[in-house]
Formats: sequence, C-alpha cells, structure tokens
Amino acid sequence: MAVFMNEQIKASEVELTGLKGEKLGIVSRVEALAMARSTGADLVCTSLMSSPPPCSLMAKGKAKAAAQKETAAARKTDTGRASGRASKEKVKELRFTAHIEEHDYDTKLRQADKLLRSGKPVQCVVKASGAKEAAAAKAVLERLLTDLKEVGVKETGIQSSGKGSQVKVNPR
Repeated sequence: MAVFMNEQIKASEVELTGLKGEKLGIVSRVEALAMARSTGADLVCTSLMSSPPPCSLMAKGKAKAAAQKETAAARKTDTGRASGRASKEKVKELRFTAHIEEHDYDTKLRQADKLLRSGKPVQCVVKASGAKEAAAAKAVLERLLTDLKEVGVKETGIQSSGKGSQVKVNPR
C-alpha cells in the first residue's frame, strides 16, 4: 500500500485527523501542511480512494517506518500458497550435463542427498545440446533417482524437452 506524505499529497482538501486521533474535519491541503509543520509532524495520506482523502498528522518518521514494516509483513505473508503447503518453499535446482564426469556426479548426488535429508525439495535438470544427448540426459536422471530413492521420491515423471530433461524430487 502506498503512503503519501506532506508535499506528495496533491488533493486540494483533506479529511484531517490530529496527532491523538481526534477528527479535525475537512481542511485545505495548505492548512493541513501548515499544521503538520507547526506541530513538527508529518501529514500522511494512506488512501486516495475517497474524496477528500483521509489524512492524519503523525510524529516525524513514524509513518515511513510503519509503511516499511507493513510492506515487509505483506511480502512475508505473500510468498504463495500454490503448492498446498502453508508457505511455498524454494526449490533448489541442481544442474547436470548429459555426459557428466563421475566425480562431478558424486558431488551433485551428495548435494541432493543433503538437501533432501534436510526436508527441502530438489529440481534436477540435465542440459542436452541436441536429440543425440537427450537419451543420455534421461539416463543421468534415472540413475540419480535410483541413487536417491531412500531419501526422496519423484513428484512427477522425468520431463524431457529438446534442451534436456528434468525431474523434481521431494523428501520422503
């Protein structure tokens, strides 16, 4: 929600509320700004949906801090509800190549195992440069799934496209 303060308020008249919450009625913007300056406060407007817009006098800096706190809280609760869980968790993506070296494969396997054991899902992606590598990409994922079967279960089947294959693995 946008918070407009002092000179940002462009309405000619505002519905003013005092520092202690008392209703001061409809006053001109110039008069409201003068009252704010004389009391050492900010003139704050939180809604432009009504005419005249409701504005209030707030202690200097309080409005900005409250607005930042509110947007941070909104950002925290708006992380998504798409997955059916209480909050959407970040999925760690591990990238492989179709012709991966054995020690690189072992390193990625350990990473995936560690993530799954800590309760985090893993998206495994194998990049393939062409149709010839597509079979190799799928084979890497099938091997990975068999190696991870005790700690994770695949959410969907292996999805293959022209540029590679991928599979999402959820913790058991």
